[in-house]
Amino acid sequence: MPRYALKVEYNGAPFAGWQRQADQPSVQGAIEAALARLEPGPHTIAAAGRTDAGVHGLGQVAHCDLTKDWEPFRLSEALNYHLKPQPVAILACARVDDDWHARFSAVERRYLFRLLMRRAPATHDKGLVWHVRNPLDLEAMREGAAHLVGHHDFTTFRSTICQAKSPVKTLDEITIEPATGLSGPEFHFRLRARSFLHNQVRSIVGTLERVGAGAWAPDDVATALTARDRGACGPVCPPHGLYLAAVRYPDDPFE
Repeated sequence: MPRYALKVEYNGAPFAGWQRQADQPSVQGAIEAALARLEPGPHTIAAAGRTDAGVHGLGQVAHCDLTKDWEPFRLSEALNYHLKPQPVAILACARVDDDWHARFSAVERRYLFRLLMRRAPATHDKGLVWHVRNPLDLEAMREGAAHLVGHHDFTTFRSTICQAKSPVKTLDEITIEPATGLSGPEFHFRLRARSFLHNQVRSIVGTLERVGAGAWAPDDVATALTARDRGACGPVCPPHGLYLAAVRYPDDPFE
């Protein structure tokens, strides 16, 4: 059975997350239903990461196995036709080896978090950013973030229901940059690692926002990290500012 890699973009607002749900809409379920319109199912696709409810995808990657030998461009066009009007799009499609796996073949994942700062509520960007009403101290947040880069036990920054076997991860990079968004000034948090724990990014950004607001000192982030205690974490920020931005493989199947 030919295997295909899919690069997927989606707005997570109407979905209960990536993973298929028995009684709620999911991104995986939407794509599998579209595949069933092309070939008899059932279909099961695998993804590089299972994003939570409300989290968006800019460069999620999944793979599927089909019986027909599809030309990749025609497959992506057919899937996009059957995905309408849901906010899910197949950006690219590629034929891959039978042992290629969207999750296990990946060597890096990148996340983007958008934080909007203005007094008025978000309108055009509602559901796409985390809206905070007060300005934040960029340099303080950068100083706090520096404590998290590297190989650490991230127990403090993972969900209590995280199913990962170990809380030890290597966070390769955190950058925080100002940006001018459609609705006003934003901070863009970009995090890069081979893999992440459940709620790790949202826990980190929520904690760094407290630093930017002056409620935490930058060194308090190091104290929270070494505590290895979920109770030492700052607030977990909402999901709607978070985007799975990209997934990297030793050989990019889409190039």
